[in-house]
Amino acid sequence: MSITETDSLVLEQLFEDHFGIKAESVSIIPMSGSDRRYYRIGAGSTTAIGTFNQNIAENNSFYYFTDLFRKHEINVPEIYKTGKDRRYYLQQDLGNTTLFDELQNKGLCDEVKEYYKMSLEQLAKLQWMAGREADYNQCFGTKQFDEKAISADFLYFKYYFADLQKIVYDKTELTEEIEEISKDLGRIQPKMLMYRDFQSRNIMLYDDKVYFIDYQGCMQGPPQYDIASLLWQAKAQLPQKWKDELLNSYITSLNNLPMAKVDEMYLRRGYSQFVMLRLVQVLGAYGFRGLLERKPHFISSISPALQNLATFLDDNPQIPSYPKMRGLLENISSKEIQKNYETVQAKTESKLKVIINSFSYKKGIPKDETENGGGFVFDCRGILNPGRIETYKKLSGLDELVQYYLLTETEMPNFLEHIYAITDISIVDYLHRDFESLQINFGCTGGQHRSVFAAEKLAMHLRTKYNLTVTINHTNQKNWLR
Repeated sequence: MSITETDSLVLEQLFEDHFGIKAESVSIIPMSGSDRRYYRIGAGSTTAIGTFNQNIAENNSFYYFTDLFRKHEINVPEIYKTGKDRRYYLQQDLGNTTLFDELQNKGLCDEVKEYYKMSLEQLAKLQWMAGREADYNQCFGTKQFDEKAISADFLYFKYYFADLQKIVYDKTELTEEIEEISKDLGRIQPKMLMYRDFQSRNIMLYDDKVYFIDYQGCMQGPPQYDIASLLWQAKAQLPQKWKDELLNSYITSLNNLPMAKVDEMYLRRGYSQFVMLRLVQVLGAYGFRGLLERKPHFISSISPALQNLATFLDDNPQIPSYPKMRGLLENISSKEIQKNYETVQAKTESKLKVIINSFSYKKGIPKDETENGGGFVFDCRGILNPGRIETYKKLSGLDELVQYYLLTETEMPNFLEHIYAITDISIVDYLHRDFESLQINFGCTGGQHRSVFAAEKLAMHLRTKYNLTVTINHTNQKNWLR
């Protein structure tokens, strides 16, 4: 029995125990950045999200903060039922739309802005009302965002981003300054309940309300950090006018809470300092996940993150006040460095059309009907074949179970990273030269599992990175085992 089947059996039982009906479907939800596994479980119109996480301490923190937040009427998913070993749990299904999705789909409109204001109103309650009675011993990992944690964020940036750039700087003097900056920021008060990763991908839109997810990392810390995380999210690229208005709306929400008034000027000064820290911290994360692990989403986030940093430094000539750190940040956010991470986007009038085929080697490589005479052909047969496993034999690379298997049990992720790097070279050149077509083929034994999945993933990569028109053909689909 595979681990996926084990998850399914346990979560289906939790579903039946809670709702009193048998589950009719279980589908994998795309993996997050963590090791947690998510499934959507349904029976008729009744659905829930089943979760498996091996880390019981992290789960316990999630359970505790969920109860605390719901007590204070903060919108978070209801936990319906937990397994006896506390590794599995069943929670409310909030759909698929995040605040980031809404921003991408509808743009900078009043409706989206209102969702941001609702999010900050809920955040104020979380930080200041729930935070007053939070037991910080329940925090998973770090309990407080103190001098040591701040220093770790700066060093994360130094090792995983700054040191990977071709910039000469005095590393000893910078390390000394990091110690001093960390002491300064660590002394900023007050410290309330800090979300830690408060950004639009962790805010769900459901029933015209905002709901928070992935708050396992909550700790005691400066409330300004969370505001900075949301308003300065790299790919969101909120205009300064929005940032100013939304910061004001947070302060209004704060003043409406049944508590003593907070010193607004002190809060604003601390906010600017923690914007700087958050911008540095995310560059460290993008360096680690993107430059070292070569994950496309994080690589594509570097350019907007550097633009954010450059804008902040221009608007805040006094932050940071330490010369070595200031000089390094100015160099890293310079036009020269930004250019290294810019992605070429297809022009609206671009002629380039990409055709991606999956095929079976038993049937032969698809012909290129254009005048180009052919393009790339990639052989997927070196990847472990899920078609040999009975559970997956009659499924295809379009099915979530097969996709999960290929991503977690095979060399497919590594294979795809090389494919992205090779095809990107031609895409950039073809765009510059106004070429009209490119064909890319993925083959495997039956043209049903590995080649289908690889074709779909490359199409997603090209659409996301270059905004290209991509057509996918699964040429052996009529012969798939059913």
